[in-house]
Amino acid sequence: MAHYRASESKREQFRRYLEKSGVLDTITSVLVALYEETDKPNNVLDFIKLHLGAGGPEPADTEALRMEMSDLQQKCNLLMEENKELRNRLMQYEPSPEEGAAE
Repeated sequence: MAHYRASESKREQFRRYLEKSGVLDTITSVLVALYEETDKPNNVLDFIKLHLGAGGPEPADTEALRMEMSDLQQKCNLLMEENKELRNRLMQYEPSPEEGAAE
């Protein structure tokens, strides 16, 4: 019997620890949100992760962001190349600082 009471005491301490840190309230609110969901999700773990904030962006969002990043990288590369070409053209019309000082 003493062993049973010791484990109950540890359980109670752990429960108080979870309660004090806000874990129980957070989990309860996520489960309430799941309960109140009219269209129950097929993947409950994803729902819980999303509502706990650990899920990260949705896969569709991630793919859209990757595509946008790729497009922006291509635009940046094109602009860098255009900038280089324009600088080279400008150098044809402007004397270098060494030539201007010699005159």
